[in-house]
Parts: sequence; C-alpha cells; structure tokens
Amino acid sequence: MPELDRLHQGGATTNGGTSAPTTSAARRPEKAFPVSWDQFHRDSRALAWRLSDAGPFGAIVCITRGGLVPTAIVARELGIRLIETVCVASYDHITQGALRVLKDVSPGLASLGGQGTGVLIVDDLVDTGQTARIVRALLPHAHFATVYAKPMGRPMVDTFVTEVSQDTWIYFPWDTGLAFQRPIRDTGL
Repeated sequence: MPELDRLHQGGATTNGGTSAPTTSAARRPEKAFPVSWDQFHRDSRALAWRLSDAGPFGAIVCITRGGLVPTAIVARELGIRLIETVCVASYDHITQGALRVLKDVSPGLASLGGQGTGVLIVDDLVDTGQTARIVRALLPHAHFATVYAKPMGRPMVDTFVTEVSQDTWIYFPWDTGLAFQRPIRDTGL
C-alpha cells in the first residue's frame, strides 16, 4: 500500500510506519513519525516537483489505499488525467498477513507503452518492499514513486521524498485524530 507498505509499515512487512507490526503479533514501534494533513500535502507536492522532469507520464497507477491522496495531488500538479488503481491487501491496521492482489491493473493500461513504459506508480510509503515487488512485476518498466521510504523498500522505488528508519511508524493523517481513530466499520455504527 501506500505501498501497501504504508499502513503496511512493519518489521515483517509494510505503509503504517515502523518496524512495529509483525505477521501475527504487533510490537510497539520504537519511533513515531506523525504526519499532519498539511505536511502530507507539502510532501506530496514535493514528490510531484521531483517527478516533473522524470516523465512524461501518460497515466498513474495508484496503490490503494495509501496511494490515493498522493496520487490526487501528483495528478493535479502534473496534469495527468488517466488514473488506474491496483489493490493489494496485507494489513489489518498494524498486523500483516499474506499479500493478496484484490484488483489488478487493466490490461489496456498494462500494455500502454509496453509493460508500463510511460506509467507512474504512486504510493504513500514503501516499507519492506513486498507490495512494491508485486506491483513492479505487473508493470516492470513503470516509474515507481512514494512519498516516504524505509531502507528495506527503498531499492524498489525510483523517486521518493523522505526516508525514515525501518523502526519508525508513520502515523498518517487519515489514521489519526487527536488520538488514534478506529475505522467506522469497526465501531459498530
């Protein structure tokens, strides 16, 4: 996510932010990196700035769900209108399981330029690189960009804005309020 590696951040896998989660039992992150909406917007615009000379890109493939927000910002800044999603699941908040592709990239987009040439892949975070590896296999010639990168996943991306240590848990603005906010689906409402 984000790469799934966003809330997928974890010791065993990835997008939350730290080496915190492991496959079955979550550990407390050693370091916390809370990100506000303002900071995430600035960092996503900085990503677009870095990507402005890397294109041209005819389409963006967004890794859901973490890549949705940075994709919207990058698409606006670079004037890209063709946006596709790839859905990969592995996390349940902070614990990671097996990776599953829930929605693949459309065949028409996959063939654009041949194996992803001219396609930009965007996620919020690359953590261990597991999600990135799956998506990269779908579009091996695409340009892969994330807002944040951890050392284990960094070799999988072409462009990123900020590197954080592997033992850092990133608290994204959509996962927090003044305190952790459970998703509505888990509150029984």
